[in-house]
Amino acid sequence: MQTIRALPLLLLTAACKPPPDEAQHMPQASAARGIAAIERSGCGACHVIPGIGWPQGRSGPSLEGFADQGLIAGRLPNRPDLLSAYVRDAPATLPGTTMPAMPISEQEARDIAAFLYASGDR
Repeated sequence: MQTIRALPLLLLTAACKPPPDEAQHMPQASAARGIAAIERSGCGACHVIPGIGWPQGRSGPSLEGFADQGLIAGRLPNRPDLLSAYVRDAPATLPGTTMPAMPISEQEARDIAAFLYASGDR
């Protein structure tokens, strides 16, 4: 009988969105500033990026659903510290990558990473 009473509650909680992944939590980073930095830096020239209508480059991978990907550039664990470093200076973080170093600050790189992790929530 208790199982039957608990079933509606279980169904309601199963339909809720899971809590944010703590592994991708980025204190003092701003997804709003991140999208602004993405637009300023021209990341859309190479990537399809959620929330950016144009340009939608195709030479780099789409960044849609980035938070759910296990690897950065197919080779690095998808962690905030590595993503921030990669976004800012990909060749130093992953030698041989085709992504160039970007003229952005460490804070802008963190903000871009925060945006990429949050963009799946849209």
